[in-house]
Amino acid sequence: MFKVVKSSFAVIGKEGSTYDGEGFIKRLWEDANGHFQEVSHLVKRNSDGTLAGIWGVMSDMSRSFRPWENEFSTGLYLAGAECNDDVVPPEGWTKWTIPGYEYLVVESSPHAFEDTINYLRDNGIELVGAVHDYTDPISEKSYLYFPVQKMININA
Repeated sequence: MFKVVKSSFAVIGKEGSTYDGEGFIKRLWEDANGHFQEVSHLVKRNSDGTLAGIWGVMSDMSRSFRPWENEFSTGLYLAGAECNDDVVPPEGWTKWTIPGYEYLVVESSPHAFEDTINYLRDNGIELVGAVHDYTDPISEKSYLYFPVQKMININA
């Protein structure tokens, strides 16, 4: 478990909701991966050409980036890759711009979400936004990003 501060960032991907039924996240990833060539020129890349980040970003149903509702069982999910803020998504794709947060980051495991939610509650730490899935394209390790403090834009 470690902390990361990440400024606002954009993700282009395939969007769905828990209303789409069981397995909807898996179907979104299959759709995004199967049509990646449509947006591959729009995603951010590292200097070595690897993707900057593969994200499963989440939001409440109002698109306010609040945590999923009804005990984390109802919400929206966007399966995609990090992109520049000015990208215009092609038809069939969606772009979200996620606000900046300080995140508590844990490596994904079968109980990582539940264990971290319990840790936050036990330590009086508020979850201030939706949790996101991140896969490091180089190591292929997956992490959960728990927003614990919203970044304030001092230029606003």
